[in-house]
Amino acid sequence: MSQTSTYTVVGMTCGHCVSSVSEEVGAVSGVERVEVDLETGSLTVTATAPVDEAAVRAAVEDAGYTLAGAS
Repeated sequence: MSQTSTYTVVGMTCGHCVSSVSEEVGAVSGVERVEVDLETGSLTVTATAPVDEAAVRAAVEDAGYTLAGAS
């Protein structure tokens, strides 16, 4: 069964930002699907098992942005 987590990404300003975040987070082990909303900064991660928030944070930072928090 898949698990979904929602985060807020700070600093995205364009479609390229969305692509960068999607690509980096999508490479995290166990991640099945990534949805990024530029307007709200929302990042939704669907995974096969619980994903380590530190791994998501690192992926977002690798893309050049900041993870504000999880819900």
